[in-house]
Amino acid sequence: MNPNAVYQKCIHADCGATCDVGDVHVACPVCGELLDVVYDWSKLPVPARLADFAARWAGRANPLDFSGVWRFRELLNFCDDRCRVTLGEGQTLLTPNAGVGRYVGLKDGGLFLQYEGLNPSGSFKDNGMTAAFSHARLVGARRVACASTGNTSASLALYAAHAGMQSIVFVGSGRIAFGKLAQALDYGALTLQIAGDFDACMRRVKEAAKRLGLYLMNSVNPFRLEGQKTIMLRVLEALAWQAPDWIVVPGGNLGNSSAFGKAFGELKELGLIDRVPRLAVINAAGADTLDRLVNQKKLRWNGGQYDKAALAEDWAWQDRTHRLPHTIASAIEIARPVNAAKCLRALSICDGVVRSVSDAEILDAKAQVGRCGLGCEPASAASVAGARRLVEEGVIDRDARVVCILTGHALKDPDATVGYHTGRFAPGKEVEGPRNFANLPVQVDDDIDAICRAVGE
Repeated sequence: MNPNAVYQKCIHADCGATCDVGDVHVACPVCGELLDVVYDWSKLPVPARLADFAARWAGRANPLDFSGVWRFRELLNFCDDRCRVTLGEGQTLLTPNAGVGRYVGLKDGGLFLQYEGLNPSGSFKDNGMTAAFSHARLVGARRVACASTGNTSASLALYAAHAGMQSIVFVGSGRIAFGKLAQALDYGALTLQIAGDFDACMRRVKEAAKRLGLYLMNSVNPFRLEGQKTIMLRVLEALAWQAPDWIVVPGGNLGNSSAFGKAFGELKELGLIDRVPRLAVINAAGADTLDRLVNQKKLRWNGGQYDKAALAEDWAWQDRTHRLPHTIASAIEIARPVNAAKCLRALSICDGVVRSVSDAEILDAKAQVGRCGLGCEPASAASVAGARRLVEEGVIDRDARVVCILTGHALKDPDATVGYHTGRFAPGKEVEGPRNFANLPVQVDDDIDAICRAVGE
């Protein structure tokens, strides 16, 4: 790899400061804005066509070719093979699902589910962690940290155990699903439960990283998002390298949507695709910051000169009004998304839209996904609920080809599933609204005749 071909750059057009790929920053050292990983493609080997990547499937003995992230390493070529960390992440599926498609309102054959729950830690986060840990190894990091609603901490703890690094995770007290907390504990992370929500944890982990020299693994780390770009490469691969009409993704901290926009921008620049799909980012109604910024306050990317003051004012308004996020979809229960600016860029690249859906809509969509053969955590189902809303509005045509991203496994938050079907939610996690597809357990006496009547003779 040519060391002069990759660098970090401030995303704000009024700054544009650069720094070395081997530097460790979570923000621009000049203006405090987010950083990008930027490639000078003229100095790097790039395949002439995306289909050339498929040949690597024949080399399954090579761990990097087995990885659904590093199989595409020329498109995230910021370190050499000696630094790359892998656990076989990215062996995920894009599958058509006619049942969910009918629920969404699409014609048969139009709905595809990208199931990231098959990753080693059970969520999409592994795509980013494999890249961030590779950069951590490049710079010689020994201790890594994150703030988390659950999936980030589980993934970080797993990769740290594999890489021989100490992991430290900050979680909000009572704000994490047990399925995710169990992973962080089991993988040996030092788990700090902070009296506050995700945004409080994010503030504190940044302070601790600066004071203690911890390598920060949240998606303010630009190398995290490089790995998450490959979700879109696998979607394209499964569709014979043809872009769908729409990508629909849950919006929490906005790392995925930001990464997807960057991926499509780079692929178009390289001439590896001729068309960019549209992007829909779906908030939970109880954590609808992006929806408010884009649809009410009309905030736009504006060629990199977006209104930074508008973001700061929204954060201040949340403080003044004591507005806190609350949703059953804990993975997207985030009020101050750190990647808001990069997501604005993604919406510009992909002619994107933003919507919010209620918890009841999310859980109904989750039940439909389960009934049609896949299990997902609540946040994942926001994509399906959002696609349904957009079809109803006429924004997505009924004959469109739509990919919904399912970000995490069903067992990440089994309490939400049981609560939906039984009506007995955990305290503080109650959901108002009908449970249209609840599958109630049937109480039966210990009697064969009663059992047969219940089953249906």
